[in-house]
Amino acid sequence: MAALRLALLLLAHAATISFSLELQFYKNSCPRAELIVKKTVNEYFQRDRSISAGLLRLHFHDCFVRGCDASVLLDSTDDNIAEKEAPPNLSLRGLDLIDEIKAELEKECSGVVSCADIIALATRDGVALAGGEEYAVPTGRRDGNVSTMSDVHLPTPSFSVQAAQAAFKSINLDLTDLTTLLGAHSIGFCHCGFLLGRLYNFRGTGLSDPRMDSGLLKSLKVSCPPEVITMQNITRDPKVFMNQESMSSSTFDGSIYRSVLKRKALLQLDQELAYTDLTSRLANQYAKDPKFFIKQFSKSMIKLGNVGVLTGKDGEVRLNCRRVNNATIIDSKKLP
Repeated sequence: MAALRLALLLLAHAATISFSLELQFYKNSCPRAELIVKKTVNEYFQRDRSISAGLLRLHFHDCFVRGCDASVLLDSTDDNIAEKEAPPNLSLRGLDLIDEIKAELEKECSGVVSCADIIALATRDGVALAGGEEYAVPTGRRDGNVSTMSDVHLPTPSFSVQAAQAAFKSINLDLTDLTTLLGAHSIGFCHCGFLLGRLYNFRGTGLSDPRMDSGLLKSLKVSCPPEVITMQNITRDPKVFMNQESMSSSTFDGSIYRSVLKRKALLQLDQELAYTDLTSRLANQYAKDPKFFIKQFSKSMIKLGNVGVLTGKDGEVRLNCRRVNNATIIDSKKLP
């Protein structure tokens, strides 16, 4: 009986391992998969260095809703409005790059590499090109077939640290992960629409945020006038550098934390990192030691990439990242 119990335990353990993410998951089924992803991302990066920030945001928005299952890539259908139509997702970038990568992989090994893994790998490669670390990404994710706009509930730039911490806790990420992942704001641009509250009506006062650096406030009011049209028409919403410390959209170095400490962070949530105990200590450490930040960022990204993944026989491997294989997106409200 003892031998039988041991055998059953070993079998259960083996089953668990087989359905978990693993490094080089495609080494036999599609050996050049990661090389193809890297090559395609590099070619795109040479044309548009801000794509690294776009991929980071895409990966975060995907993983935070239903887990890292590429549901954010699905198009709406006649009877379902998909995640990408939700207001926070209207300005997502990098979807065309994911399509390019998927097309190349389908030529190499059709139906093998999931769209969810493509997002995770492409994001890693984009971060590395911008100056971050080429961290090891476990793969083996499967793609989901549920994508509904009503499921999109993301932390907003106006969240307090406490509210954002609660949101991160719901996906098993902690305050260190929150502080570290906000370091992604070292690169990319910010639409003025996300800043208007801090500039003109902070917390309903009709005034500017008193904690914002006065020089930055003056500059932003020129770039982001109060009559700016926001979100309803993204193309008419001006952009400014997310990182006002380096004034760069493509250098991943953790310098956003220097902006935080100088009261020059654009987003309210970023700025609030300076005012709570653990987050302020981390911000100071990251500002002084960019290499330490980059190492921790890699760890937090790996944790993010493991949120709610589908593996084994769950989900599917989409042939086209914009639609499920049976051409019908399942509305989560109709699930039993």
